[in-house]
Amino acid sequence: MFSLRTLFAERCLWSNPAMPIRRIVLALLIVALAPLASAPAGAQAESPRFRILVFTKTAAFRHSSIPVAVAAVQQLGRDNGFDVAATEDATLFTEQHLATFDAVMFLSTTGDILNARQQGAFERYIQSGGGFIGVHAAADTEYDWPFYGRMLGTWFDSHPRRQNGRLVVADRSHPSTAHLPARWERYDEWYNFRANPRGKVHVLMTLDERSIEGVKMGGDHPIAWCRDFGSSRVWYTGLGHTEESYAEPAFLRHLLGGIETAAGAIGADCRGTVWKNFERDLVSPDAVEPMSLAPAPDGSVLFVERGGALKRWDPTSGATSVIGTLAVRTSGEHGLLGIALDPAFAANGRIFLFYAPKGTPVINRVSRFTLEGGELDPASEVVLLEIPTEKGCCHVAGSLAFGADGNLYVSTGDATKPFPAQGYAPIDERPGYAELDAQRTASNTNDLRGKILRIRPLDDGMYDIPEGNLFAPGAPNTRPEIYAMGLRNPFRFTVDDAGVLHVGDIGPDAARNNPERGPRGVDELNRTVEAVNFGWPYCVGKNKPYRDYDFATGRSGAPFDCASPVNDSANSTGIRSLPPAAPAWISYPYKQTPRLPAVGRGPRAAMAGPVYPATGGSFPEYYDGVFFAYDWARGRLFEVRHDEAGDFLVLNAFLGSRAFRHPIDVELGADGSLWVLDFGKRYGSGPDAGLYRVRPDAPSPAPSVATART
Repeated sequence: MFSLRTLFAERCLWSNPAMPIRRIVLALLIVALAPLASAPAGAQAESPRFRILVFTKTAAFRHSSIPVAVAAVQQLGRDNGFDVAATEDATLFTEQHLATFDAVMFLSTTGDILNARQQGAFERYIQSGGGFIGVHAAADTEYDWPFYGRMLGTWFDSHPRRQNGRLVVADRSHPSTAHLPARWERYDEWYNFRANPRGKVHVLMTLDERSIEGVKMGGDHPIAWCRDFGSSRVWYTGLGHTEESYAEPAFLRHLLGGIETAAGAIGADCRGTVWKNFERDLVSPDAVEPMSLAPAPDGSVLFVERGGALKRWDPTSGATSVIGTLAVRTSGEHGLLGIALDPAFAANGRIFLFYAPKGTPVINRVSRFTLEGGELDPASEVVLLEIPTEKGCCHVAGSLAFGADGNLYVSTGDATKPFPAQGYAPIDERPGYAELDAQRTASNTNDLRGKILRIRPLDDGMYDIPEGNLFAPGAPNTRPEIYAMGLRNPFRFTVDDAGVLHVGDIGPDAARNNPERGPRGVDELNRTVEAVNFGWPYCVGKNKPYRDYDFATGRSGAPFDCASPVNDSANSTGIRSLPPAAPAWISYPYKQTPRLPAVGRGPRAAMAGPVYPATGGSFPEYYDGVFFAYDWARGRLFEVRHDEAGDFLVLNAFLGSRAFRHPIDVELGADGSLWVLDFGKRYGSGPDAGLYRVRPDAPSPAPSVATART
């Protein structure tokens, strides 16, 4: 174990003329006062679990916390059975000496601290599997050494004054962060980095820039991360500037987890936000307006095209074949839009489709079909729902999904032309303008449009109404199928195994707030565990109300009351007093928003993908329970996290900003792969339009136990 003799032998403190005597004395006292051994006198000491070298040389700014930090790491070693040697002597960076350590820690090092020969020895050490631990100013080190920057992931750029800040802990499974709350408040010196390392490293936690003055990384601000670098294990934390940090239990546990994982003493999966760790394979190219997909239990994938084709991708042959065709209306946003497999599909071959049948009347239909011999049997159609719509209109939605309880959920759009309302609330009540009034649909309790419907299909082709929908069967002027209302264009939604509903609602187009009309347009990602009114067309986003605008006179009335909305339009056949509007869980406009930098800026089309399973998936454990959202217009996928109370925590990029062109459906396969339908660069055609599979390129690593590298 480490001793005072080792302290001097490694020439780490006493020989440093830059270190004030006060710091030396403080460090020596911490070491001297700590229990040096727990074994009885004369007993043989146990072999250390592993050894680390703490390197604290500085060639630029020197942190006053270094002696206290060294002493704290030594104490961690004594308490947790590993050996610590500390030095500022760069001549010890030889292959022979470094080989005796399982990991090397750069603890608030600064500037150019190794010569070319020493750098070469360190590179060979890392390449041979030695671990690296970087603490705080380790990022302010060796700017002219490319290998060091590649290993660490980025370099320090600047920092504001020291202050309290809020950290968002995304990885609640890594040993260095598993003990932390989702939001961690603490005082430190907060670094800006030259580049965002996300995509090259696995980000463990980020700094909430809204809690700090003077930070400038655009909202996504990694502050601690890890990575597999060849056969080496790298861990870095930007925390640890102050002396007080090294007496803070939560920080010390954070540091201990980094030490133990970098040394290989305990396992850690650091693949999560490293994009090269995922395979993205186009398995079925050249699709024509692909709309919705459904992975089957046997590994095949069924998907539909707007023009009416039902296709199947075969995992054995890799071929895609047409297994059925429907005659559909394709005016406006209509067509064959949605597909879901019966929960007992493997046994009964039943599928459910959402489509607009060709001919009259103009409707959207939810029907059940059966596959016979792997082909769609048109004669097997059983119609469950018929939803009236407008011939050449808009906002159809059309997603289908089964919950774990066997209930079928159906999304429908408000079927209302948005353009005459100039991107604000379409509430035109003039006679003859009903197609411009979303009060006849989305806020009409007696209409199935602008809703999420929930029904329980029965074997005889009928359906029951589950308990807990928004309106009870038989309630006057309501439809009992309604689970969520007040939606504009809920194009994609998901229901997880716990019954939590996530909805992506594509919002209105007003580019700015208008005091005479209402708020600018935003897209919404919503989350609910119960039946709800989301407020459209009276409220949008975080319950920002529109004004009661008179399209005949051009005058604005009072703002709508989001807490007690009233639908008094002559175009509505439902009840007047509506359930209170729920504020959006997440919302974002055309412009970049600092709180959600990963969503980017530009056109928007928010969509809700699957919730990754809590256990049993093929993705790294980091993604267990994560909600995957995406934006069709911006071509981006996101991981979205909530805290223990279900409140929104953070939205991070997944696979970078150019992984897909226009993802239009994302679903989870039985093996834990993500399946993505992409509209492609040409908006519905071309070789890159089709079915993609996303999965890790390797299984999760097994835990390892380190031994000294002698």
